[in-house]
Amino acid sequence: GPPVYVDLAYLPGSWSAQTVDEEFFRRIRSLCYVVSGDDHLKEGVLRTLLDALLAGKHQWGTDTQVTLIPTFDSLVMHEWYQETHDRQQELGITVLGSNSTVAMQDETFPACKVEF
Repeated sequence: GPPVYVDLAYLPGSWSAQTVDEEFFRRIRSLCYVVSGDDHLKEGVLRTLLDALLAGKHQWGTDTQVTLIPTFDSLVMHEWYQETHDRQQELGITVLGSNSTVAMQDETFPACKVEF
């Protein structure tokens, strides 16, 4: 079927992350993808998922900008970012990194703001 266009899509975590492939990114076209779930299962498939984003976005045939929002720090993410940075720019993919912190009640956590 035709692609589905959305503003924000959360990429599945744990074992479900294995289902996110190039076809997923060809069919689910989002302005922002959130990569959440800092767990050892996702870490094992993270590189495959990120490479699938590049391959799927290549098939869009438009100049749509995409923002990738990781919610955790990962060595795999850092390596992928460095190794594919030129390709990301060609495809209009921006990876959001944030050193911002939000303090709410008794806890503090990293956060970023996304506006549409």
